[in-house]
Amino acid sequence: MQEYLLSIFLGIVEGLTEFLPVSSTAHLRICEALLNIDLHDGFWKMYTIVIQLGAILALPVYFRERILKFLWTFPKGERGDRTIFTHPLSLTLIAFVVTAVPAWLLAKQIGRNLESLWVMALALLIGGIIMWIVDAAFTRPRTMQMEEMTLPQAVWIGAAQILSAVFPGTSRSMSTIAAGQVAGLSRPAALEFSFFLSMPTMMVATGYDFLKTIMPHHGEQNIASLTMNGHEWIVLAIGFVVSFFVALAVVAWFMNWVRERGFVPFALYRIVLGIGLLTLLMRGMI
Repeated sequence: MQEYLLSIFLGIVEGLTEFLPVSSTAHLRICEALLNIDLHDGFWKMYTIVIQLGAILALPVYFRERILKFLWTFPKGERGDRTIFTHPLSLTLIAFVVTAVPAWLLAKQIGRNLESLWVMALALLIGGIIMWIVDAAFTRPRTMQMEEMTLPQAVWIGAAQILSAVFPGTSRSMSTIAAGQVAGLSRPAALEFSFFLSMPTMMVATGYDFLKTIMPHHGEQNIASLTMNGHEWIVLAIGFVVSFFVALAVVAWFMNWVRERGFVPFALYRIVLGIGLLTLLMRGMI
């Protein structure tokens, strides 16, 4: 029963934080430290991949109508003013490639940073300050919808997302939303493009994590060698379902929120969490 409750809790944490600009990686790492969970254990590695997959699947479900419309109008767009290089789907893939190549080259550095709560604490704090400044300063967007985005804007957002890969705690959402606002996107357009860019980015990142786990180095436990019992399958299923439905609700709520309000509350939350985490680290409490 304790592991069922833990699975529900971690599924909620993943679903809540994956698409909000507050860093799901940092939150799961903090939970690991505070609850004394070894997320490097073979089963819990599998668990974190499964709940992340649950969150990922919430995006195509929520945006299914937009995705179908983009596919139907490819490559000229709904208004006939797009090309194969400027259609929203193309811009999403271009931004993804801009992120993926440097992230792959920096994989070792990323792995080291994933182990550091200090890096995450500083990324939360600095990212929150940047997000607050950007949201307050860039209030006159010139690009109101994803359909109006340009190639340079997509490349810039993809480049900014590299920060979230290299410095865990930065948050994919935070880096892409802030970069979008700097590039002249409205809040809803920046958020929507952030969600679309998350789909290929998270799918590939999750797949890469899975491959690393089934082909581990240095004698680490192999997922493929796990012999899971019924109890553990139920724990996985609970985490997956909870993460999916919580993430789906968060995406729907967040899209409505930004149409009327800004990102300052999330920036403040990041700053408070970053300061709190730094305080705990300096006192040796985690």
